[in-house]
Amino acid sequence: MEQMKQVLDGSLLWRAITAMCLWFGRQWQNSGVIQWFLHPAGWGKAASENSVFFKLWSLVRRALCRLYELLRLDKLFAGSVFTQTWVWCAIPVVLAPALCKFRPSLMVMGLALIGYASLLLNLVRDRKRELAWAPINRYIILYAAVYLAGTLFSVNLRGSLQPGLLSVVFILFSVVLYNAITGRKQLDTLVALMVLVAALVSFYGILQYLFGWGYQSAAWVDSDMFSSISFRVPSTLDNPNMLGQYLILAIPLGGAKLLSAKSWGSRAYYFCCCGVMCVCMILTFSRGAWLGLLFAGAVFVVLLNPRFILLAPFALVALYFVLPDTVISRFTSIGNLGDNSTSYRVYIWMGVLAMLKDYWLCGIGPGDAAFNMVYPAYSYNAIVAPHSHNLFLQILCDAGVVALAVFLLLLFVYFRMMCVSLSREKDWTSRLLQIAFTAGVCGFLVQAMTDYSFYNYRVMFLFWAYLALGAASARRSQLPKGRLLV
Repeated sequence: MEQMKQVLDGSLLWRAITAMCLWFGRQWQNSGVIQWFLHPAGWGKAASENSVFFKLWSLVRRALCRLYELLRLDKLFAGSVFTQTWVWCAIPVVLAPALCKFRPSLMVMGLALIGYASLLLNLVRDRKRELAWAPINRYIILYAAVYLAGTLFSVNLRGSLQPGLLSVVFILFSVVLYNAITGRKQLDTLVALMVLVAALVSFYGILQYLFGWGYQSAAWVDSDMFSSISFRVPSTLDNPNMLGQYLILAIPLGGAKLLSAKSWGSRAYYFCCCGVMCVCMILTFSRGAWLGLLFAGAVFVVLLNPRFILLAPFALVALYFVLPDTVISRFTSIGNLGDNSTSYRVYIWMGVLAMLKDYWLCGIGPGDAAFNMVYPAYSYNAIVAPHSHNLFLQILCDAGVVALAVFLLLLFVYFRMMCVSLSREKDWTSRLLQIAFTAGVCGFLVQAMTDYSFYNYRVMFLFWAYLALGAASARRSQLPKGRLLV
């Protein structure tokens, strides 16, 4: 590695390109737009306390504290395991991708509600404890409120009620999880457990491929165009595209843990975890997920060191010679309308856009029942679909243009928060986690353009938990080392 660095440093072309990139970098960093982006005005706890949500919460909390005192519950919950909020919030986050039987989404919701109850108990027991502030929290709450309104005004209230309420519970869990993390060790341990479970889920997926376990749908691959692909790995997520979405979130965390490992044993362990996850990602044969992971990797590398972007062309060429022909042909078919899955999506998007001309303001409500009640009247070529195969279009369908606007604003605030933290961060481990959580969301959103990422509610849950952990990583340096249990 050192020899390669010396060779590159001795190259006039390399030095010229590096100097040019550094000049552009300085101009970019000193521009007015970037300075405005990295120095947001009005971000602070005081601004949050002036919101309607905070004032309503204060009234409810005072009433609950008074009730707690009147019932004299102090002795009942003194030293109780139910006060360990981090534990009850970590359990659903760690187990969500592994649960695959007996209505797993409802099981995850039940575990999440225990986390809600534990945080509420701690806030009622201790009047001095305050909700932790994060720039994205108010937008998360606002998005949940708009989504709930979209559910209540659904064209099929009965069909939308369960998916709508489930979505709202999962969205708001991100605020609960953010408040549950009170120490640096809690955040690091939770990320390590997430990487371990992702590696186990991926290993099970590889075993599925080797032994042909699990359900396969004829709709998952065009057998005429890709006759060499006989099996796509779904693992515990029931669908290879959903598994790919999940791995886009997990692999950058594995990369961050690998680069921050302090011993050779830890490096070997996390290298194996990343390798297993990457192999499983290939076996999903999900082109959108591959594209999302490549984008996430590019963001990770550029945020780690912008000069690495110069090596991107060489890396792509190397991939061409390393990857099997099946993978290359599958990837290069992106955008080919001769592929049934591609044309299928295009026809769905055309039908959904026609539908949204009439329902753009409030949407039609979440869930398959509402979608199938309205969409067939607008479908092209009699294409049947349970959703729009695009996250942003589906948010419009579920709750209208206001929900999409709030969601995009939430993402803007999230990326701004992460970039502000990165520009000031000095701690190497904290910086790596911030890069990973930023890159993972970027890759997830790329994949979301080709599929409805929240169709699997466990993937939706993990996305919102991911945002909370990203926000927690932004303040990791300010967190005390602390203990796992408090």
